[in-house]
Parts: sequence; C-alpha cells; structure tokens
Amino acid sequence: MLSILLGVLTGLISALLFAWAVRCFIRYINKPPILKGPVVFSPKIIPKTLQAALSNEPQLLGSSPNGKYYKTVLDNGLTVAVKLLEAGSSPERKSAKRKVQQELELLAGLRHRNLMSLRAYVQESNRFYLVYDYLPGGSLEDALNRVRENQVELKWEARLRIAIGIVKALQYLHFSCNPRFLHYNLKPSNVMLDAECEPRLADCGLAKIIPNFERAASIYSPPESFHTSGRYTDKSDIFSFGVILANLLTGQSPTDPSTTAGSLGRWLHRLQGAGSAREALDPRLLGDEEEEDEMLMAVKIAAVCLSDSPADRPSSDELVSMLTQLNSF
Repeated sequence: MLSILLGVLTGLISALLFAWAVRCFIRYINKPPILKGPVVFSPKIIPKTLQAALSNEPQLLGSSPNGKYYKTVLDNGLTVAVKLLEAGSSPERKSAKRKVQQELELLAGLRHRNLMSLRAYVQESNRFYLVYDYLPGGSLEDALNRVRENQVELKWEARLRIAIGIVKALQYLHFSCNPRFLHYNLKPSNVMLDAECEPRLADCGLAKIIPNFERAASIYSPPESFHTSGRYTDKSDIFSFGVILANLLTGQSPTDPSTTAGSLGRWLHRLQGAGSAREALDPRLLGDEEEEDEMLMAVKIAAVCLSDSPADRPSSDELVSMLTQLNSF
C-alpha cells in the first residue's frame, strides 16, 4: 500500500515538474528576440542607409543634458531628425534590454497628427539613436525666443492652434492609448512646429523608457515632482501644459521674475482677482476686442491647469473642449 502511495506521489510530482518545464520552455521561445542594429518602423528607411548616415557627420541642431539633436539626409534623399541620447549606462540584463525594446516598439506604434512618430532607433552600448521626421519649423521654444526678439510674429490664432494641438496630443496619450502614455517631460523645447505652426510633441515617455534619462525639475515641472512621495499622473502633464499656455499668452520668458517656478498660477489668479488679467497678456497680441476676450478666457484655463493640487486640474479631454470653444478649429 505504501509503495503504491509513493508511486502515485512520485508520478504526480514528476507530472508537475514536467508541466512546469514545458511552461518555462514555451515562455522562453515566445520571448521576443533582442534586436541588433537599426530597428526600422518606416518603409522609407533602409537600415543600411540609416547606419551609413549615422556614421557620417550629421548637422547639429541643438543639445540637452541627455544628448544632442541632429539633422541628416539618407541616400534616398529623405531628411530625418536624429536624437542621440546618452543613457549613462546600458541595461545589462536581457530582460531590461527586452523591456526597453518593447517600450520603444509601443512608442513607434503611436499615431497622431500632433505627435512626432518614432521611425527607427539604434542602440549602441549606452547610446540610443532615435529617428524622427524632420520638421524645418524648429521647436516652440525657438519660436517664442524669436518672438521676444521681434524677429517673427506669432498671432493669437497661431498660438491658440499650437495650444489646441498640444492638448489634443495629450488627450490621445491619456485616453486613446492602451496602455496609457504620459509625456513626463513636456516643455516648449519638446514641442516641434511644422510649416503651418501645427505642433507635434517629441520625447513622449522617454523619461520612463530610457535608462538614466535626466528629467531635471524646472518651471514646467508640477509641484508633486518636487516631492519624493509625489506620483506622476496625467494631471502632472496638464500642469506642464498650463505653463506652456501661460507662456503663449504672456509672451514672457519662463525665467522672468514674475513667473518663477511654483508662482505662475498664483500670479495669474492674483491678476484675475484684481480684475487686471489683461495685464498678463502679451502686448503684441492686443488690439482685437474679440481675440482679447478669447485670451482672457484662456488665462482662466491656464490658471486652473496650474493648480497646486492635481485633483483641481482639468483632464486633457476637458481641455480640448474648453480650448476649441474659444474658436472654431
């Protein structure tokens, strides 16, 4: 009797071990391979031509704490923008490398007219080359600097179009993507403009995907990001948008003493309470009474986006409705 029980028990254990081994094997063979060389998501880009273009000296467009931005032309005549990120250290474990690869593939699958689409990427040691469409309009930061220096004119209609485009991109990321995407690093230097001043968000989600990506706290960072216990949510992206909207309305530099980090919302609220919200508007925009009414409503929207409490900020879905009601787009 005992021998029978031992035999049954041994058989059961063997069956469980066999099932576990089969399951592990199936999981192993179903793991996506770790890709080497250029990973291309666009039929217009040939891996060999991309690798050759990256090996040459591309035209430097700018730099940031994380890396540099280049413009290069492929053999087929296609002009692309390349972002070179210095990750500090590359993920050593295969699971970490596979996770970065999967996240970048998800990022490449995002499609919206107000997002910069990832066309390809190359990982070399601790470097990531991210390839995007090239937009000759430059960044919103560049445009606002030229406006302040009176080199170009940016009318209210164009500024409102930019604001609506940004928040539509956030709406797509926050409500149409599964899993939900957050930007994590929204600021004017990450908003690119096409020839019609239509914005496209760049660097979406990179702060979470790329190892050791530096997301330095700035005037565009929400209050909760300054606390170790603070949780970054979609409402954190909304705060960053509120700063950008305030910059579009006031025309002021983010480093202006009256708009220092953490006080911009209270400054706008104070002007509204005193009935002086018009004083916040960029003087270059004044003159048209109907447009001024729209801008004063936009000041109220910017102020609520800059609320210290995330719960008091509107969602990107609500903001699309608020801003499009200011003008018919």
